[in-house]
Amino acid sequence: MEKQRYIAHFDLDAFFVEVEILKDPSLRGKPLIVGGSRDRGVVTTCSYEARKFGVASAMPMKKAMQLCPQAILLQGSRDRYSHYSRMVTEIIAAKAPLFEKASIDEFYVDITGMDRFFQPLKWTIELREEIMEKTKLPISFGLASNKMIAKMATNEAKPNGYLQVLPGREKEFLAPLPLSRFMGVGEHTLKNLHALGFSTIGDLASYPLEVLEKTVGNYAVDLWHRAQGQHHSEVHAYHESKSISNENTFEENTNDMEFLMSQLVKMTEKVAFNLRNDDKMAGCLAVKIRYPDFETTSKQSSIPYTFFDDELIPVAKTLFHQLYRKGEKIRLLGVRVSELTREALQTNLFSDPARKAGLYKAIDDVKDRFGRDAVGSGGSF
Repeated sequence: MEKQRYIAHFDLDAFFVEVEILKDPSLRGKPLIVGGSRDRGVVTTCSYEARKFGVASAMPMKKAMQLCPQAILLQGSRDRYSHYSRMVTEIIAAKAPLFEKASIDEFYVDITGMDRFFQPLKWTIELREEIMEKTKLPISFGLASNKMIAKMATNEAKPNGYLQVLPGREKEFLAPLPLSRFMGVGEHTLKNLHALGFSTIGDLASYPLEVLEKTVGNYAVDLWHRAQGQHHSEVHAYHESKSISNENTFEENTNDMEFLMSQLVKMTEKVAFNLRNDDKMAGCLAVKIRYPDFETTSKQSSIPYTFFDDELIPVAKTLFHQLYRKGEKIRLLGVRVSELTREALQTNLFSDPARKAGLYKAIDDVKDRFGRDAVGSGGSF
């Protein structure tokens, strides 16, 4: 007999805003927007007080300030967001048998099989309480038999609440919800479904599948089954140990500082290029030095999640100078990044990201076409 699945979805409420409030409690209860400047960039997130005026994530800042001119604009503290995200990750990792870090502030936990030893809802409540006690941040969760229902339950539980959808009650939970809250339904599909007269997920679930296929197409089968509460996506184990590295054993041992710095910059650029190609960011950078007698030393540093050369290179240089025994020749030099995550978009929505990301995309396109050494920073030549 197949085990009953239990999946919890955790989501830190208005995460960036709440971290800013921890830093400055006087901001509590005020309309807050984290994002770019008043007339450029997009809203990263906003407080519930700002949402009452129609402000929403990904909205152009200019429009957001028109809707809520009294909002307090915050530029964002990437290092603090990374710090608190790590805290929550460590708390969950210490307790959960299997978890997936979906983003900087969002986690799935698979506790299937633990119901032999613990009551699933009680265990999940206790984990939430531990997170809130240690971080002082609000967090919501949904508990259900699959990832889709768990996430949608979290959305219904917000802000700072929790909701369990019991096994067998998935369709009943979904039925009254408007189609706009249906996970994975985009604007185009939503428009088509409204044109068919559907307003709730229940309307879709009760519609004959063969008729739906004629109007919606190939997507209809998956859509209809999900409207029944069926979803089979697995929780993918989170591994922080994965890394990307680049190192070079020199033909001749050297203490030529200009050469060593150029090599360090080149290696860091290659690592950053690979990060961007993999759509990942790194939360830790390490430098390795091997001397002629084969003695090998390394030093690492936690960093705000990034995949940009200009943010990684200064850290690599600092670590090198902290590690290097002045005047000694070096046989091998290496750079490694770890704590890899796909949090790129969320953690990098600051400092005019569109312009910066566009610049790096152009550089990466040249490297893809003409080779990775085709373009480099001034310090790498």
